[in-house]
Amino acid sequence: MGRNCGLLAKVRMGDKAGMKSSFRQTEILDIARRDGKVMVDDLAAHFGVTVQTIRRDLSDLDDGGLLARVHGGAVLKSGTTNLAYGERQKVLTEEKLAIARICAAEIPDDCSIFLNIGTSTEAVAAELLNHRNLLVVTNNLNIAHILERNPDCEVIVTGGTLRRGDGGLIGAITVDAIRRFKFDVAVMGCSALDAEGDVLDYDIQEVGVSQSIIAQARRAFLVADHSKFQRSAPGRICSLADVDALFTDRALPRALSAACQDWGTEVHVAFAADRAT
Repeated sequence: MGRNCGLLAKVRMGDKAGMKSSFRQTEILDIARRDGKVMVDDLAAHFGVTVQTIRRDLSDLDDGGLLARVHGGAVLKSGTTNLAYGERQKVLTEEKLAIARICAAEIPDDCSIFLNIGTSTEAVAAELLNHRNLLVVTNNLNIAHILERNPDCEVIVTGGTLRRGDGGLIGAITVDAIRRFKFDVAVMGCSALDAEGDVLDYDIQEVGVSQSIIAQARRAFLVADHSKFQRSAPGRICSLADVDALFTDRALPRALSAACQDWGTEVHVAFAADRAT
């Protein structure tokens, strides 16, 4: 918080225009955390200022390392480190809930499931509270707590090294535990998806865990909101060719959609009836 204030308040005390800019930039950051990105024209209309003013705001935020400029707007800064767990919980919550619903609808009762680390997989877990006769294995302590409310669900936690920031369990112990199972369905999240369809993550240890999950699953589902297509991460988990279905909230770019058809990867889009796809 102190860092943000220092970066956003590059003005003298009593400089009214500068203070307005500081407050505006703080709200712009809040909007970006909620929606994953911000657009110049939308922000200009929202604040009642010129597009040039918004462009200066976005440049300041980019210079401060808080946002990354893209054509027509800006996205949350990413590259080698992920957002803090608390921030990820606030981003695109409605979209994640919609994605979780369509994913859970494809998961039958009476099956075994793996759910890995992430706010999107946690949303899927919440949608499984009324499913019956499930065996869920997870390396996510938050998911274990969510599913303890379903009396018809047996929950197994893998063990491993605790990642305190988000309740995830990673490392060799986690991988060894996963290899003891064969799951009907694995539901995974990711940090980023690139234009070639590569599924990416920031944590190299988590990459190995995710790869072992795919290897032990009869069907692999990926849940990823549209902000993941605007981000980059250094660790490659797999290709979309290696998963059976992608659940997202917006239609894929045309080239990637065609590639998924060639790979036999199903693409399920939440809000599809409300948006051109």
